[in-house]
Amino acid sequence: MAKKSGNKLIRLVKKLVQLLIQLIIIGAQWIFILLILYRVAPVPITPLHITRVFEQIADSKELKLSKSWKSIEYMGDKMPRAVLAAEDIRFPDHWGFDLEQMQKAIEASIKKGKKLRGASTISQQTAKNLFFTPKRSWIRKAPEMVITLAMELMWTKKRILEVYLNIIETGEGIYGMQAASQFYFKKNCDKLSNRQAALLAACLPNPRRWRPDKPTRYIERKAVRIQRWMKDVDLEDW
Repeated sequence: MAKKSGNKLIRLVKKLVQLLIQLIIIGAQWIFILLILYRVAPVPITPLHITRVFEQIADSKELKLSKSWKSIEYMGDKMPRAVLAAEDIRFPDHWGFDLEQMQKAIEASIKKGKKLRGASTISQQTAKNLFFTPKRSWIRKAPEMVITLAMELMWTKKRILEVYLNIIETGEGIYGMQAASQFYFKKNCDKLSNRQAALLAACLPNPRRWRPDKPTRYIERKAVRIQRWMKDVDLEDW
């Protein structure tokens, strides 16, 4: 009797493993299809957008999902430069992972005994925003790395940055730099001043906490640094 029960359990585990493998394969196929599609087509919605809508419903807040896709050619050069200066100034040169920044983050964490700070590149953040919810998990790091590499191989750098600039969270229910520019400064991206672009970029790590139109001293100082670094960002080859 015990042997039969053991055999049933083994068969059940095998079926579950097979089902899991099938789900992984199907998921990988869908991601591959979406990577091909998003190589040229605007991204209509992401898991982050959906998650925030459900959070608004759960908190009985007014539903808000403001986004406006804008081609990078019509954004002007100030907003892309500001975001690269603030988030990933080595973006044009790496293959999805900034090993130097990752090493510095690990060393700082070990030396100071603090929580490991993020060293994600724009490529990694684009992959995360396109296919995952904002919930942090070490389990998703492996697929996130694979998607990042696939994106670097299948897309141009210009396209990765364009998608990032259009889907990134920029405020409560606001997504993309064009929607943020219109909401906070009442103008399109290409009409922003260097300071306004730098203020928007400075708020990206926590856009629901900080506002570019009402900057704190910390955001003001950070925006000044970003403006200075913007001069070192080269977009000529794009």
